[in-house]
Amino acid sequence: MFLSAHIVVKAVMVGLVLASVLTWTVALAKGFELWAAKRLARRQKMLLSQARSLAEAHFALADQGQLEQAARAALDEIELSKGLRDKESIKERVSSRLDRIEASFGRRMGRGAGILATIGALSPFVGLFGTVWGIMNSFIGISKQHTTNLAVVAPGIAEALLATALGLVAAIPAVAIYNAFSRGLASYRGLCADGAAEILLLASRDLDRAEFARPALHSLDQAAE
Repeated sequence: MFLSAHIVVKAVMVGLVLASVLTWTVALAKGFELWAAKRLARRQKMLLSQARSLAEAHFALADQGQLEQAARAALDEIELSKGLRDKESIKERVSSRLDRIEASFGRRMGRGAGILATIGALSPFVGLFGTVWGIMNSFIGISKQHTTNLAVVAPGIAEALLATALGLVAAIPAVAIYNAFSRGLASYRGLCADGAAEILLLASRDLDRAEFARPALHSLDQAAE
């Protein structure tokens, strides 16, 4: 059927087959990437829950990516804010840095989802276009041969319907994989948000410890005088 189809219908079929191949390529690549990222995020979250300070957490997360970058950003902000007494403003700046890093994680992991959404949305219409074109050519052939014999009509209509079938074959997996990917991405973002919250708690504790230590040192200085 493919070999006897019109050139436009052939182009539609080839395009739909390539779209299907692209769908499964993205599914395998992003599926493995998302699985590995979620596994790493869970391990990092466990390490953060065991840490007693931000510096200890950063050391435990060294060279593990993702949340290690967030812990380093929090340490950098606290270091830059040394000498400032307003703890709340420091926490806000740390939180702002963590929010940006968390958003960048989500954007980076979400790359490729748009391809699946596009294929899932457009493939049925592309297949329908191929079907309409093929049926139009079948009717033209009927008018030229001046016959409505089923043996003459059926091959052209079958070729046209093959384009619709390929469109559905490309679209259905793309939509299903996109929905599964969206759920996995939401779960990954939740893990990153939990990790960022742990880092913010550690930063807050470090700032409180520094605040409590300051009056104690001041009292010691007065006693020495």
